[in-house]
Amino acid sequence: MPALGGKVRDVMLGGRQWLWHSPDVPFALPRDGAPYDPHEAAGGIDECFPTVGSCRLPSWVEGAHRAKLPDHGELWAQPPAISIITDDEGHSATCTWSGAALPYRFTRRITVRPEGSVAFAYAATNTGKHRIPFLWSSQPVFPLTPKTRLFLPDGAVTKLWSQRDAEFGDRGSEHKWPRLRNGGRLVDLSPPFSSLGGDYACKLFVQLPRREVIVAVEEGGSRLEMLLHGREIPTVGIAIDRSTKGAGALRGLWPFGKKRRQLCTVSIEPCLGAPESLSDALGAWDDVHWLEPGATARWGMTWRGGLKSEDRGPRTEDRRPKYDDGRSKMENDC
Repeated sequence: MPALGGKVRDVMLGGRQWLWHSPDVPFALPRDGAPYDPHEAAGGIDECFPTVGSCRLPSWVEGAHRAKLPDHGELWAQPPAISIITDDEGHSATCTWSGAALPYRFTRRITVRPEGSVAFAYAATNTGKHRIPFLWSSQPVFPLTPKTRLFLPDGAVTKLWSQRDAEFGDRGSEHKWPRLRNGGRLVDLSPPFSSLGGDYACKLFVQLPRREVIVAVEEGGSRLEMLLHGREIPTVGIAIDRSTKGAGALRGLWPFGKKRRQLCTVSIEPCLGAPESLSDALGAWDDVHWLEPGATARWGMTWRGGLKSEDRGPRTEDRRPKYDDGRSKMENDC
């Protein structure tokens, strides 16, 4: 949906539409100058760049002039330029945005391949005279149900960013996926709906090994896989919101006296850098990416659908996005 900041509304894979849609919030044009409100998000996939959380850059970032960056970055509120082509690779839609607070050009190409997989190829170019810091996160939102299962590399270092009605420790505390210590006991977050036995929310960052990995979500008998390489995309954010109770008492009546429904969601968010705020990534977390003047960073991933894990055989073919020169990795070391 180009007019909605390049938002992706639906992903049909393996005979299933995977993305969550709010029953109360319609897909609509961003209000001019309005901040991003996650409580009024319609669902789908948003691209966040050059930050995820709102922040102001520190004064020591040369040429940035203490730029203030909005929540979810700058892309969601800007209709991109778009081109659509069909070639031997499949059907492709390319969106291109230009930076406002920082000088950059950001491109995302989505290709639906003949065999049914979906390739996401990204490029970010520094068009200014100073190196610039950035974070990137793709934020697909999925429904969270008792049948939802998450699959990430076992034992991967997992850091806590935020939590509600959970006791996973202080911000930045480390765990090993999928087992997190909640107060005095270990819990398994791979079935996120039932892990804590009640309503809770958290945002975690999982560090991927520097090799090709599969990150997956299963819903009943269906499975969606994201093929990533840890050298290109080193982190995956996991945002879980199990809220089975009505939200009227918490957020008032919305709209016009009608109680707004609160639905359960989970986001699996491939990331470059962490946590959500670029200023925090430049500070204590020390996990930010940089672009030198004139440099371009490239990365990509492939999605594919199918049966749940025990019903399928091994699949090892590398189907990550390739660029014109055959590469499937970053052009420069960000």
